[in-house]
Amino acid sequence: MAAQETVDHKYVYDFAEGNKDQKELLGGKGANLAEMTNLGLPVPPGFTITTSACQAYLATGSEPAGLADQVGSHLDALEQAMGRTLGDPEDPLLVSVRSGAKFSMPGMMETVLNVGLNDRSVVGLARQAGGSAGSDSASDSDRFAWDSYRRLIQMFGKTVCAVPGEDFEHALDDAKRAKGSDLDLDLTADDLRALVDTYKKIFRRHTGRDFPQEPREQLDLAIRAVFESWNAERAVIYRRQERLPAEAGTAVNVVAMVFGNLGTDSGTGVAFTRDPASGTQGIYGDYLANAQGEDVVSGIRNTVPLQELERIDKKSYDELLDYMARLERHYKDLCDIEFTIERGKLWMLQTRVGKRTAAAAFNIAGQLVDEGLIDLDEALHRVNGAQLAQLMFPRFNLDHEFQPVATGIGASPGAAVGKVVFTSARAVELAGQGEAVILVRRETNPDDLNGMIAAQGILTSRGGKTSHAAVVARGMGKTCVSGADKLDVDIPAKRFTVAGQTVNEGDVVSIDGTTGKVYLGEVPVMPSEVVRYFEGTLDPEQADVLVRAVHRIMIHADDRRRLAVRTNADTRADAARARRFGAQGIGLCRTEHMFLGDRRELVERLILASTDADREQALAALLPLQRADFIEIFREMDGLPVTVRLIDPPLHEFLPPLEQLAVNVAVAQERGEAAAREEALLAAVRRMHEENPMLGLRGVRLGLVIPGLFAMQVRAITEAAVAVTESGGSAFPEIMVPLVGAVQELETVRTEAEKIIDEVVGGSGVEVLIGTMIEVPRAALTAGEIAEAAQFFSFGTNDLTQMAWGFSRDDVEGAFFWRYLELGIFGISPFESIDRDGVGRLVRIAAEEGRAARSGLKLGVCGEHGGDPDSVHFFHEVGLDYVSCSPFRVPVARLEAGRAAVETAGSDSR
Repeated sequence: MAAQETVDHKYVYDFAEGNKDQKELLGGKGANLAEMTNLGLPVPPGFTITTSACQAYLATGSEPAGLADQVGSHLDALEQAMGRTLGDPEDPLLVSVRSGAKFSMPGMMETVLNVGLNDRSVVGLARQAGGSAGSDSASDSDRFAWDSYRRLIQMFGKTVCAVPGEDFEHALDDAKRAKGSDLDLDLTADDLRALVDTYKKIFRRHTGRDFPQEPREQLDLAIRAVFESWNAERAVIYRRQERLPAEAGTAVNVVAMVFGNLGTDSGTGVAFTRDPASGTQGIYGDYLANAQGEDVVSGIRNTVPLQELERIDKKSYDELLDYMARLERHYKDLCDIEFTIERGKLWMLQTRVGKRTAAAAFNIAGQLVDEGLIDLDEALHRVNGAQLAQLMFPRFNLDHEFQPVATGIGASPGAAVGKVVFTSARAVELAGQGEAVILVRRETNPDDLNGMIAAQGILTSRGGKTSHAAVVARGMGKTCVSGADKLDVDIPAKRFTVAGQTVNEGDVVSIDGTTGKVYLGEVPVMPSEVVRYFEGTLDPEQADVLVRAVHRIMIHADDRRRLAVRTNADTRADAARARRFGAQGIGLCRTEHMFLGDRRELVERLILASTDADREQALAALLPLQRADFIEIFREMDGLPVTVRLIDPPLHEFLPPLEQLAVNVAVAQERGEAAAREEALLAAVRRMHEENPMLGLRGVRLGLVIPGLFAMQVRAITEAAVAVTESGGSAFPEIMVPLVGAVQELETVRTEAEKIIDEVVGGSGVEVLIGTMIEVPRAALTAGEIAEAAQFFSFGTNDLTQMAWGFSRDDVEGAFFWRYLELGIFGISPFESIDRDGVGRLVRIAAEEGRAARSGLKLGVCGEHGGDPDSVHFFHEVGLDYVSCSPFRVPVARLEAGRAAVETAGSDSR
């Protein structure tokens, strides 16, 4: 029975049988050819072999049963419609065989033109065109026929039989050189006939057989080659880059050939119904007379603007404009169109919703709303956070030729130019003098924070997208390129070498945080008007069209979204920026950065304390400093919630590195100098040393082991909230206990914290929530128990991903993630976009079980995924209350939260 079902499966559809909504089955190209056919546009007849046929072929390595017969019957119908037979010696039908996946993958898969030509049908083709290919004349018709034949052998040989394409290209170059020309058009029919003979010899040399003369064999082999091109290296890489499903497969379109290379009254071109770069309405495209389609895209001949077609062939031009307008109204979007004119007859070869720049996406969406073609929900659906991010960050103007000397990981988008510095102190010094600087390090650490703040951008030779440099840079909106491993950074010598060149401190470099490229010298930078709008320094009513389009769509996204958007901010400046960008509170205020700078000595006193009195004295000195920090932040976020994470990293991270201390002590001892402080610090660092500190004494464990540490922070937070409230403001603190794995840990901390809160709050009316960060897998799996002691959960997806996968996020991206992406184990780094099946499942379990135990449990996320567009959709789906992200990603999260709500509503209505 199963075998019979396979045989009876419909694998081939005539164009008249399909429509634009069948892209999954017919591929984008096939579905759109069918749609144009049904609209009555002049489409060459043909048929589509479905993606399911491709899937079956790739699964077994052979054509599915029944496919050959179905192709045969549709070929018969095509021959009847055209009044010609495939490869007939007297009056041949020729066909093109083209790929066409559901998703646009331009140039990634294969096409074979002129299928059906052979040593006999080339004569018939010349007769069709008006000449005799068997004669010695060099007429245009003869030339056309032999040129078409050489194109078939070249494309078929390369695509179907893996003949090296450069062998054909070299032979063509030799023929042009012998003619004393650089143009294919200067080759005569005799020249091309000789070139065909040369191509046949190349084909035989590489394949061991003659070029196939049987037209049906050519067709079947071409179809098979298009199937196999789905798994070609470039197609696989493209799918990974664009996150397209690997199992979808491609359809194959068999279309009757129409020829744009029949003379000056023929040609081929591409057209866009709007400018894909800006979205501006008008006539955009290129035309090339006496040419086939690949001549346009290959760049071997210079095209003319589409407007020139009005002068060359006004009838075809007017028809094309009419079809363009009809297609745009029908698709309600920018259309990308391919067409051919054969001796004055216009043929439509393809249409699709056109790719566009980020600016064009927003502009076109707004235009189509104004034209009444779509509503604001659809406009919101048609733009995305990645496009908005592109518009927000400054970018390089690469109108002139600039060659990168290295490429790292684009860790934080933007374009930054400045003088190279190698220490934070130097960065602060030069920035204070008004200099733009790029901080270059092997890798950054918390000590580099001031330098990172001062710098225009950060460049490291180690690390990945979730390294310290990357995370902090994104939080500050700083451009960052990490893991540029070709850089040999010599900090003591204040220089780095790359590509045989030495860059010294003070030399200028330019870094692109989107592409990861590093340039020597200054590359011009273009500022972003969109950021000025979000910062409130640019009135959208007085701004350009793009800013007005962004403003309009953002307002609608905010109206539609269910998810609140908070920010990760540790300073008043970050909080202020995030609020301007639309943040509705702080979802993560890290307290460890408050222990740096001048306060490091107090931390050292805490760590070195040998008695309770010494420890209490150090904590008492830290208390007013922490309180002042929180007062600033609460005032800036007046009326909005602020989630403060108690200290998370191991304390030894606030001390100098073990190796540095050991050297300092050894040198001092060698010189006979006193080094009591350094010796004490060295002993402390050795005492606290851990092989894997990220799984050691940190977070809640540190708070339980160091008496008074968490208590000091709770007191500082609560006193700050009371102070702000009593001065007329509103503070809504939420205290978050990190790294909890068992409810007993949280209960212990909460018991102590509530005593302090009750003591400090008094009659002020301040309410302080106590919750936890879900970042340990065990916490996610016991969320029902933990929820009994927690008033909120915030998912720390950075650590949750690290622990769920067993990855060290600071090491793995540069070490082997590239290989995992190459092999298809990852479609994208799980630190960049939430791993829905693994980490996402932990989030879902914790959300469901937590709310089952405590119905009012507030749920949020504060890891890096909170600003990732795809992850925001997942968090909406799971039912979280908010996402939190770095200030510069707040608008992106707002937009995607709106899109998630619209798409969910659309799905529910269907």
